[in-house]
Parts: sequence; structure tokens; C-alpha cells
Amino acid sequence: MTDEPTSAPAEKSGFPGKGLIKGLGVTLKTMTRKAGTQQYPDVQPELPARSRGVIGLMESNCTVCMLCARECPDWCIYIDSHKETVEVPGAARARQRNVLDRFDIDFSLCMYCGICIEVCPFDALFWAPDFAYAEGDIRNLLHDRDRLGEHMAGVPAPPPHDPNGEPSKEESTAAKKGGAR
Repeated sequence: MTDEPTSAPAEKSGFPGKGLIKGLGVTLKTMTRKAGTQQYPDVQPELPARSRGVIGLMESNCTVCMLCARECPDWCIYIDSHKETVEVPGAARARQRNVLDRFDIDFSLCMYCGICIEVCPFDALFWAPDFAYAEGDIRNLLHDRDRLGEHMAGVPAPPPHDPNGEPSKEESTAAKKGGAR
């Protein structure tokens, strides 16, 4: 072994500092372009249709089946209910139905996966495009059913059915039953 210092690898480019000049060129080119900054608090961004923001609850559709709470991977949905007896005229016995007492979603835990919306068989949960609901205190991210209901005002209507597409299952079933009579 010799104690000779090893030489640094030779630069592949023709002259030293070529990378610095390329970097300064990119910076200069970027500085001459007009900025595309949106002034967010003053100008609201245009969101795509059906964009995900916050979960809204249509309380009238909720049957307290608790599928959303069971399927939630973060366990951030809290539901309480009680049974109520309903007298039906002409029925042999009274019926019972679940009444919603509490429906809360803790958005500090929610990962916005949308599983709760997908598994709801009664279309009680929807994506609302509201996204500016930040809070200074984490405890205020627990939205109760009243606040979740307020988010429903921003939920857009579903797109119209394509007239050239296949009819929905409900439409085809109704047409079969109507034609059989």
C-alpha cells in the first residue's frame, strides 16, 4: 500500500461550475413567469364536482343500523339510539323502531377513507365539498348530528341518469311489475 492521496474523480462536464449555471438558469426562468397563486381566503377555489371534503348526515335516512360505525377502521363514529314502540292501526301487535339519539364523527381521528359512506345501505351519509372547517381546539372537531346535518346543504345533487345507459335495477323491476299487470 502506498500513502499517496487518491485523486477526486474528474468532472464529466467540460468546465467547473456548469451545474451552478444550470441551476441559476432554472431560477431565472421561474422568476420571469407570472405566479399562479390563488388568494385563498378571499377567493374560494373551484373544486371538482363530487369532491371529498367533509361527511354530511341526512338524519331522516338513518335507521341506526350502525354499519358505518362497525366498518370504520378508525372507530371515530359514535352512535347511540333507543327503541320506540309504534302503534300501527290494524296490526296485530305494535312495532318497534330505532330512534337516533347521538350520531357523532370525530374528524380528528377520521382518515376520510369514505368506507362509512360506501357501506350505508340507506344513503344517510354523503361527501360534502366543504373543506374549511379547521378548528383551533381539537375538541371542536367532534361534529354532532346537527353540525353534520348542516354540511348537507353543500352536497351537490347526483348527476342525471344517462338516457342511453342501462336503466337502474329499481326502474327495470318497476317496468316488469307494471307490464305483468
